[in-house]
Amino acid sequence: MNLLPSGICFYLSVAICWFTSRVDASWWYMGTLGPQVMCDNIPGLINKQRQLCRQHPKVMQAIGAGIKNWIGECQHQFRNHRWNCNLFGRLLHRSSREAAFVYAISSAGMVYTLTRACSQGELENCSCDPGKKGSSRDAKGVFDWGGCSDHVDHAIKFTQVFIDAKERKERDARALMNLHNNRAGRKAVKRFMNLECKCHGVSGSCNVRTCWLAMADFRQTGDYLRKKYNSAIQVVMNQYGTGFTSAYRMFKRPTKNDLVYFEDSPDYCIWDHESGSVGTGGRVCNRTSRGADSCEVMCCGRGYDTSRMSRTTKCECKFHWCCAVHCRDCQEEVDVHTCKTQS
Repeated sequence: MNLLPSGICFYLSVAICWFTSRVDASWWYMGTLGPQVMCDNIPGLINKQRQLCRQHPKVMQAIGAGIKNWIGECQHQFRNHRWNCNLFGRLLHRSSREAAFVYAISSAGMVYTLTRACSQGELENCSCDPGKKGSSRDAKGVFDWGGCSDHVDHAIKFTQVFIDAKERKERDARALMNLHNNRAGRKAVKRFMNLECKCHGVSGSCNVRTCWLAMADFRQTGDYLRKKYNSAIQVVMNQYGTGFTSAYRMFKRPTKNDLVYFEDSPDYCIWDHESGSVGTGGRVCNRTSRGADSCEVMCCGRGYDTSRMSRTTKCECKFHWCCAVHCRDCQEEVDVHTCKTQS
């Protein structure tokens, strides 16, 4: 394992070490310290961020506790691909498609975590959305605001001020790329706000409805950003140095919802610290697949080894009234295929 420029490597409880060139890696450090956050000793923060950290220690703790959610989502989205969301070496120093996704999903994860913490009453300076009062109307008619609407706008505002502070200070091409992808991640969470309602009336007639706005499961945000990764747009700076234009004329100009990047990605086939690739040697592949998880694609043509393994599965399940399902534990032999390492 190699250190970032800041010299800090954060080992998470999920046994994954994440390195970043931004403040993301500092979040877990804050979370492990508990309420007495030593903001002055956290590497990688600029003065504006340290000030916010001192003013909102419980917010910092919530961010640290929630980091595993967006890390887990990132790993889920790329579980069957050569790059499996493993941040290694200088990967985030590159202005690649993968870096764009990490910035977007981490910003989205911070918004989601803070919004949930506000709604659950875990933070003193926010709660449910105070603007959702009185009556409103949707396609089904009039309804009354009630319950606890998730205050996503508050979380978006804080996330923007905190995360973007470092990029706004530097304002170079990479900073503009990060700002763009940060915003795309924040907007993605708000895109999946759902109106949930409860009916009131005789025999559930729904003469009166009480409704509130709730965030969808974070998986929807992850799926959406994964699609944006697939369609990410390679860009160059415009002649004024104030924004982007597509690197290729046949592609559209990026919108605020698109992910943008400058550099082509490595193939992630072999270990290479400079490009941030850990390689695919030892990765499990699917011999019968024709997709990205196939042994041909995952192993980059190097071939694969097959081993016989025993695993326990549930079998002979029966339903028992009422209300349980009883199963036996059965052993089965399965073939596991793993990519050969580079010779």
